[in-house]
Amino acid sequence: MQLSDKSRPVIEATLPVVGEHVQEITEHFYRHLFSEHPELLDGTFNRGNQTQGTQQQALAGSIAAFAGALVHTPTRLPENLLTRVAHKHASLGIQPAQYQVVHDNLMWAIADVLGDAVTPDVAAAWDEVYWLMAEALTHIERGLYSARAVQPHTIWRHWEVEQKIRETDDVVTFVIRRTDDRLVKPSLPGQYITVQVPLPDGTRQPRQYSLSRADNGEYRQFTVRRVHGGDKPDGVVSTLLHDTVDVGDALTLSVPFGAVALDDYAGSPMVFISAGIGITPMAGMLSHLVRAGSRLPVVLLHADHNEDCFALRRQVLDDIAALPGASAYVWYEEGADSRLPVTGVFPGEMDISQVALPENASYHMCGPIPFMHEVHSALTKHGVPPKDIQYEVFGPDLWHADYE
Repeated sequence: MQLSDKSRPVIEATLPVVGEHVQEITEHFYRHLFSEHPELLDGTFNRGNQTQGTQQQALAGSIAAFAGALVHTPTRLPENLLTRVAHKHASLGIQPAQYQVVHDNLMWAIADVLGDAVTPDVAAAWDEVYWLMAEALTHIERGLYSARAVQPHTIWRHWEVEQKIRETDDVVTFVIRRTDDRLVKPSLPGQYITVQVPLPDGTRQPRQYSLSRADNGEYRQFTVRRVHGGDKPDGVVSTLLHDTVDVGDALTLSVPFGAVALDDYAGSPMVFISAGIGITPMAGMLSHLVRAGSRLPVVLLHADHNEDCFALRRQVLDDIAALPGASAYVWYEEGADSRLPVTGVFPGEMDISQVALPENASYHMCGPIPFMHEVHSALTKHGVPPKDIQYEVFGPDLWHADYE
């Protein structure tokens, strides 16, 4: 997949100016898109990410990364970026025809922002960049839909809430059971589902939540943290799930997707690193290892405000106890007191130098981006190859650690 000889020098010449204005371009793009297609705000786009600007930042970063790779490393395109985006798209049921809609509005935004600088040759070259990226994404998405034996419009199904478990003051776990006879393929450990939640205005809002326990096709489990906005509005969907959804209620969920999945076939030691609600995909992976009867060396490193804020702690530590030789270390901002059966407890922020890490391990991280950035840097300084570090970001990926 390469740019044509005609487009390559044009993209190389215009990449700096487009990169300088790409945030503005994406903001214009979304405003125009939703004015032309307001139906996309019902069940497809996350309004919270739009309001906060994170979706615009993620799109801008993706375009810049892909265009830059076409110019500077054409034989090594950002496959991890494309795979992450494709999994998000599949979890929302994005259809190939929607790429034309995005194209028309994105090209309008580029011309609107850059004005006369967008000559016919420039427009044609960026048009080529867009369709190369769209072709790569739709190819991956076709494979994802096929692997789940679904079509974009059939990823949704209804489940019933079997249990609602209060984990902490701000975290609840939903155990749901299927309500029809359609085949359910088990999720891969570490994957997520999209929940479509009806709002009071009659529209639906999608949110992705990690599956926090290995599923068996009959039941699934996901865990939700209530989003407190501070000086901004609280999270609408998390508040509705916490306050209005209860046992016996129906929920509409997608089939599972997610690029960051556990690979326990390689036989290497596993290190799970999380902070706060980032424990949820780790809990799902640990649960899978227990169910599979794994004997791999496992280390869990978790950071939180205090022990009472440690969501899923009983499930997670029961699973650690069930895995031969597994260990768990925790860091609490509010001291080093623990009533839990952990291997070690430390005050303050996570410091991986305080524990012995296994050789040749694979790493999985999830938590706030600043936390993961610090831990990623510490791991690479420790000699861990970046290819052995996988990370999950809740919401749009604003880090792009795979491409630094």
